[in-house]
This record gives sequence, C-alpha cells and structure tokens, in this order.
Amino acid sequence: LLLVLALFLIYAAYVITNPASPLDTVSYSEDDKEISITYSRPYKKGRLIFGKESESALVPFDQYWRTGANRHTVINTNSDLNFEDNVLSIGEYSLYTTPGLNTWNITFNSTNAYFGISRPDSEKDLFTITVPSNQIDESIEQFTIDFVIDSLSSNIRFRWDTTEVKIPFN
Repeated sequence: LLLVLALFLIYAAYVITNPASPLDTVSYSEDDKEISITYSRPYKKGRLIFGKESESALVPFDQYWRTGANRHTVINTNSDLNFEDNVLSIGEYSLYTTPGLNTWNITFNSTNAYFGISRPDSEKDLFTITVPSNQIDESIEQFTIDFVIDSLSSNIRFRWDTTEVKIPFN
C-alpha cells in the first residue's frame, strides 16, 4: 500500500510539473505601456481544432472557449488599453473567446480567479468585441498568443492549426 501511494505521489508530481498544455506568459512593452498575457498552450495532436460540434471539433464554433487549456487566460496591463470603442483600464482581467467560422467574439471579464472549465459570470463581462478570423497556410501545432506590431496598429494575435485572429489595440 505504501508503494502504491509513493507511485501515485510521484505520478502526480510529474503531471503537475509537466502538464500536457504548459503555462506560458507573453509580454509587450512600448514606451510606458506593459502588457502580459498568461495562458496554457495545448497541442493539436492530429485533432480537428476549430469546426462544427457535429464534426467533433475540439473547439466548436459559436461556443465558449477559455482560450487555451487548463486555467483561464489572463491579461494584465499597467495602462489603459483601447479595443475598438472600449477601454480596458489598468489591472488584471480574464479573456475568453467565442470562435466562429469567419469572426470571433473576444470578451474581457473582471473575474481573474477561476479554473476556466466553465464560462465566467457574464454579469462581470466588461465588453465584447468582434474580430475577423483568417486562414493561414502553415499549420501551427501548439496554440500560440503573441503580439504583432505593423505600421497601422498593435495586435494581440492568436494562432492555432490554420486559424489566425488579430485583436487590434492602442
């Protein structure tokens, strides 16, 4: 019995320190503006990622997605950010999405302490914006969030499988 308990504890420690979807943080810094996004990064592993629920997609269209795996995705900013006509004030927030075939809804929520399996309380949603999704030629194996700056805007970019979403901010 002691051996079984010891093996279980070793296995549990291994799973905790080597998750299938590792936690990552990406950062953006320009002038006095600092933004970080912390999220879990699942792998494709040959699965259909985005699609219809009837096709057994991992992330079905038009349904809540925690935007990663395991825990919720958190955005932290030291200055006010503008997303379309909405202002995200200084602080830490959760971010979740509702992917669609051609557009995604990106929701910022004042809750920042939940595991992520269930949708956060919609009464704590600050605002939702809709952005286009694009198909890309290269298949991205692991869900990736990064920042992309071009001549017109700064963007938070999501990429996984052959889908790319850019969320402009300033």
